[in-house]
Amino acid sequence: MQTLIFTFFILYTILLFVITGLTSRKANNKTYFTGNRKSPWFVVAYGMIGASLSGVTFMSVPGDVATTQFTYFGVVLGYILGYLTIAYVLLPIYYKYNLTSIYEFLGQRIDNTAQKTGSALFIISRLMGSALRMYLVIFVLQIFVFDAWGIPIWVTACCMILIILLYTFKGGLKTVVWTDTLQTTFMLTALVITLIVIFKTLGYNFSDMWRDMDQAGYTKTFNTDWHSNTHFLKQIFGGMFITIVMTGLDQDMMQKNLSCKTLKDSQRNMMSFTGILVIVNALFLLLGGSMLVYAQHKGIDLSGMPTDRIFPELAFNHLDKVAAIFFVIGLISAGYSSADGTFTALTTAICYDMLNIEQRFPDEKKQTWVRRLVHVCISLIFVSIIIIFSHHHNDAIIRTIFMVASYTYGPILGLFVFCIFTKRHIKRSWPIPFIAILVPCICYWLSSHSEQLLNGYKFGFELLILNGLLVFLCLLAISEKKLKTEN
Repeated sequence: MQTLIFTFFILYTILLFVITGLTSRKANNKTYFTGNRKSPWFVVAYGMIGASLSGVTFMSVPGDVATTQFTYFGVVLGYILGYLTIAYVLLPIYYKYNLTSIYEFLGQRIDNTAQKTGSALFIISRLMGSALRMYLVIFVLQIFVFDAWGIPIWVTACCMILIILLYTFKGGLKTVVWTDTLQTTFMLTALVITLIVIFKTLGYNFSDMWRDMDQAGYTKTFNTDWHSNTHFLKQIFGGMFITIVMTGLDQDMMQKNLSCKTLKDSQRNMMSFTGILVIVNALFLLLGGSMLVYAQHKGIDLSGMPTDRIFPELAFNHLDKVAAIFFVIGLISAGYSSADGTFTALTTAICYDMLNIEQRFPDEKKQTWVRRLVHVCISLIFVSIIIIFSHHHNDAIIRTIFMVASYTYGPILGLFVFCIFTKRHIKRSWPIPFIAILVPCICYWLSSHSEQLLNGYKFGFELLILNGLLVFLCLLAISEKKLKTEN
């Protein structure tokens, strides 16, 4: 089995590099950072599916049906509201200012301190979050494939990060847009193939499967307990704001949108992407319910198993070889499509926001040298984080780091809301970095003690809204009504 899986992995990698060769011809810095703003909107829309669904999502959304049923669909409904906001509020601003890094808007609206603060928050969050998402993909592959050959996890990590480094190194965003299309295809194929295998094995049609899922209680979609962190309104509004900040205020996701030729093309991309994403998430929930029904019928004991392990456990140990092979390819595709865009986006943020590459290095060759150096450094940091966590693996620590990393988007939300919806001027910008650190710490403390302080109330995704609101209020407090008169 391991040899067969590895063979498909090699073939998949070769296909990636064929696409890389075709897309990186005559590539320059504009190709790397903006894709020459010639990406077909429908290709971007399709490829973004893979980029938005990381390897963690690939495993956790189906597995979480065991504990939260279909309540995640409330978050998906919130996505629709979020993407509408991105398409008709944020994208027009980004195209108006002709941005390469979206945090340049903060610099133009406030000053360089605000731009660097927003970009630094993104860099920290994306670097840690994406590296750990990739680590979890590598960890699963290590357990089910490479441990059998005695290959240490650090070798697996170095090889996979090296592959991503090589195929994004020259073409950058242009390559990522097209490789994401391939990766989305394989990820969705893995999803559909697994569903077909389960349905065929049980001899079920859709109505039979839905009946069994409904009887087992898995189809519950709306939780009306306001104390719960899965209450349907928390899910919907949380999903909306998570989409706004983790897509609309995220350099990785917006860089792909800004590679479209025009604003209208970018908006078409966003609306098409939204429709596809809703369908794909519904299929993942269906897969989760189907896997649990399959386990019940086959007498497979999943009690006590972490929900993230349910999908790989069934794919490798209880379904046929076809399901195992496509699971691996789908998982790798989800991991690659999440990490490759991150490499390009982090390189862009550092080059434009931190190094001011175009003004500091007017020579094209010097810019290329700096960009490539930054790209390699990000790869080394990525693999270092993965190797460190491989020696200190702890599910609770990883969940906490993911949660804390997500808090960094709260200050970004507060900064953008202030810049878009007010005309106020910040008197002195030096407190902005302190506000960006202090407010997430307060929100983290509040979340940790909310049950004691708020009569059993548990924060869900709405904590992100509170985080952004507090930052916005702090910015109002250090601002004045009248903008400074330009000399």
